Amino acid sequence: MTTYYSKDHEWISVEGDVATIGITNYAQEQLGDVVYVDLPEAGTELAQGDDAAVVESVKAASEVIAPLDGEVVESNEALADEPGKVNEDPEGAAWFIKLKVSNPEQLSELLDEAAYKAYVETL
Repeated sequence: MTTYYSKDHEWISVEGDVATIGITNYAQEQLGDVVYVDLPEAGTELAQGDDAAVVESVKAASEVIAPLDGEVVESNEALADEPGKVNEDPEGAAWFIKLKVSNPEQLSELLDEAAYKAYVETL
């Protein structure tokens, strides 16, 4: 399993042709207490750059941007009942969607962990 990061503060963990996508710890820290998460249904086709989900916190609402083209195969329904999990375990149990990747070449546009950490330090 390989993990990538986007400059939009998503993490992307790829196993085979399925990518699990969530927001990074940095993103949840910027949002503050998450109170609502709106996720797409399975079967939804996303193109890289599309709004994939919406996260609302006490401070702001923010879109989660699709880092890759693909079809949503699963959404993390637990977040509807417990959006606060995003603050507790953003890069683990609080994943947002699983995406069947249709254009694996797009992975080369993403950052590895070291590059993402370096990017965050410039913000």
